[in-house]
Amino acid sequence: MSQSPAHEGLEGVVAARTVLSEIDGQAGRLIIRGYAVEDLARQARFEDAACLLLDGFFDDLPSDLAPALGAARVRAFAEVAALDEALARRDPVEAVRALIARLPDGEGLDAALLLVAAPAVFTPAVLRIAAAQPPVAPDPALPHAADVLRMARGAAASEGEARALDAYLVTVCDHGLNASTFAARVVASTRAGLTSAVLAGLSALKGPLHGGAPGPVIDMLDAIGTPEKAEAWIVAALDRGERLMGFGHRIYRVRDPRADALKVAIRQLAQTSGAVPGRLAFAEAVEQAALRILRDHKPDRPLDTNVEFYTAVLLEALGLPPASFTCVFAMGRTAGWIAHAREQLATGKLVRPQSIYVGPRTRAAA
Repeated sequence: MSQSPAHEGLEGVVAARTVLSEIDGQAGRLIIRGYAVEDLARQARFEDAACLLLDGFFDDLPSDLAPALGAARVRAFAEVAALDEALARRDPVEAVRALIARLPDGEGLDAALLLVAAPAVFTPAVLRIAAAQPPVAPDPALPHAADVLRMARGAAASEGEARALDAYLVTVCDHGLNASTFAARVVASTRAGLTSAVLAGLSALKGPLHGGAPGPVIDMLDAIGTPEKAEAWIVAALDRGERLMGFGHRIYRVRDPRADALKVAIRQLAQTSGAVPGRLAFAEAVEQAALRILRDHKPDRPLDTNVEFYTAVLLEALGLPPASFTCVFAMGRTAGWIAHAREQLATGKLVRPQSIYVGPRTRAAA
């Protein structure tokens, strides 16, 4: 009996039609609802990008999402009471996931906004309790990014710092049918509810081949130490067969456009921060050494800078610990997961691909 060709990892399979984002891996372009990611990162607040993604999926979506999202942060904070020291000592992603699992499943706008607010509220609380500090309640009157940093630090962030976090959250809010988004759509297709879909997305994001990667970029930079040591360190790592974190991408054959968007945000932050310029110059030196060596060592593979590299530099500059980077990623991507979940629900289709059996043929029972 003939069988259809296998598409391992669903490579090349079209599993959805979407209005949300388009990736051109050959040209290095990411379009989100008609806007280039570079333009959105430069101009939009996170609540504006979230409203853009959710538009058309909720009849009661307000034109200004900031007040409703602020109120949702307050509602989410009620769940922080369930966060004890034992849970706070777990990996931050596991602790945040456990708190999100307490939220009821739903399909309406209130449920959606509560889920968008959840990682933004739970992540600072987890970090503070793990550091033996009391969690800080949200201020619903503040812009979203500014409130996240205030809850994490217990002190107000500067306008430049809030703008930098906005740029990051906008940059990562949606990115085609990546692993976590596909996981969210699969669960949404069963009508399990938005909380279940977000939990599926977060669980996929946790993996080191997806959103768990930016933290190790800091480990790499710290291990290199100074620009003059970069070349020898990188060559030795490649000789050991190790992967350079922050370089190469499954889709982009050229430079990841999100890396450049974040680099612009870091340069803007450097204008008001005394610590950032030196770290940025060091990161740029490592980047250039890595790109040069990768071209020499792997000339047949297009390995360029991806979003993880400058994600690590930016989030470190904002004082967020590497262990929290995946949670911060989820702060931005949750809006995309929810938009995709609602888009999948609108199709009425259950995601049910086929598999090709390669096990033994029918055998007689013993």
